Amino acid sequence: MLNLLKIRNLALVERLEWDLGGGLVGVTGETGAGKSVIVGALKLILGERADKGLIRTGEDQCMVEAIFKLPQSSVIDAILEEVGLDCCEEDELIIRRVIGVSSNKQFVNNGAATLGVLKRIGQHLVDLHGPHDHQSLLSTERQLALLDAYGSAGEEVKSYRERWAAWREASEEYETARAQREISDQEKELLRFQVEEIDSAGIKTGEEKDLEERYRRSSNANRLGELAGKAVNLISNTVGPGLEDLQRVTSGLCQIDPAIVDLAEEVECSVAQMQELERSVVDYLDDLEIDPSEVQEVEDRFNLVESLKRKYGPTLQDALDHAEDARLKLEGSDNREEFLARLKQDVDLALKKLRAAARKISSKRKKHAPSLAEEVRGHLVDLGFKQAEFEVQLNVRDEPGAFGLEDVEYLFGPNPGEPLKPLRQVASSGEISRVMLAVKNALADQDATPLMVFDEIDANVGGEIARAVGEKMASLGERHQVVAITHFPQVAAVAHQHFLVEKRVEGGRSFSSLTEVTSGSRVDELVRMLGGGGKQAREMAKSLLK
Repeated sequence: MLNLLKIRNLALVERLEWDLGGGLVGVTGETGAGKSVIVGALKLILGERADKGLIRTGEDQCMVEAIFKLPQSSVIDAILEEVGLDCCEEDELIIRRVIGVSSNKQFVNNGAATLGVLKRIGQHLVDLHGPHDHQSLLSTERQLALLDAYGSAGEEVKSYRERWAAWREASEEYETARAQREISDQEKELLRFQVEEIDSAGIKTGEEKDLEERYRRSSNANRLGELAGKAVNLISNTVGPGLEDLQRVTSGLCQIDPAIVDLAEEVECSVAQMQELERSVVDYLDDLEIDPSEVQEVEDRFNLVESLKRKYGPTLQDALDHAEDARLKLEGSDNREEFLARLKQDVDLALKKLRAAARKISSKRKKHAPSLAEEVRGHLVDLGFKQAEFEVQLNVRDEPGAFGLEDVEYLFGPNPGEPLKPLRQVASSGEISRVMLAVKNALADQDATPLMVFDEIDANVGGEIARAVGEKMASLGERHQVVAITHFPQVAAVAHQHFLVEKRVEGGRSFSSLTEVTSGSRVDELVRMLGGGGKQAREMAKSLLK
């Protein structure tokens, strides 16, 4: 549950630390006292976008922090691990929002987080209902989800959704293939020519680089021969004789003075190296005597490769890929009917699995729809609809839909003798609010959301009905933590904890504060809510508390 809510400089609230208990927590106060700030703070915790106008006048930032105690934190931890945030320690989750004039920041367990993460976490933490939030109950998709939750069909729905995705993918692939036009004879002939042209070239992997080097050598053979010949002449006519003369001189010196034997050996070694260099250049020159027919062969091959690159390139690999694509198109055209038949088999098999998964959900829906309707009717009686009717109507579809083989419609008839109508046709927001509360009570055991917040959903009711609304909230409080922001003493009186929001003016500035009211102060607040003082009102307040 929500253990602690901290607020700093948010609207009229300068500083607030709210310690909450379990069960039903009532929040009351005069209109404009600041009760909406609490709901606004919770919405910020749940990832709602922040308006800088929320910052208290004269301050440069505001802060909201919520500390949740989660006996089972595995679902939240899985989300935190996925986004790289620290998991809950001792099952405690801390969420903090800081809204500044120039920037906003949000943190989960002291790690920076995005609004998207807050929203993902928030849907597992808080179920917030304002005066208009019951409108979600009018969605047939939401109604179907509630029925599946009541029937504990979560695993079946998950399996069905997976099979639905597989069927849609197979169907789209089949329809795309079927929609593709047949290749004309002229196009087939062109594709065959292209495949034959590329295949006949016999392209080998890595050939391009080697061919470019061979082509460069063959096309420059004359120039290479000329330069190599000059190199041979320079070695033979210039360097060679000089080194031989030097070798004879050092040999004579060595005979007279043995001390220079090392020098003589170095000269001899140099002579040998130059002779080896001369032989290497001569060998290179011999290799340059390329056969003209070989030169022509290299040029023809080079021109062929360049032609393929221009047609199908820009690279040689692109040409090979083009040939493969053309070959596949020809094969697909030649085996078109067989290919479509195979795709159709995939669609039929996926549909068969989808229908099998749908039947499992349908079985649970048919079994639990009457039970859900009966349980909701019981809660509606408690909420003042003594003779109201409520039904969960299943409408079978011709083809599987995104959520199964049937659609659902919640039908409601508040007045005897009148036909039942879909909830979306019920005009009274007060009636819809009570239906929503009845459905919530019916699903209390299946709903895993720890905190429920009801923001003045008891509007447009009064008297004993308001009392019944409060008791239903208190009943929910036995299995969830429930916060009820209300103007009705009948609701506030059944709360396990009662907090009062007050606004005061000090030094020309407005401040909102939140304090728990107990004993006599709680009676005083109920008297105020009843509309006046006096012994009779006080006795009524005490009676409500009993």
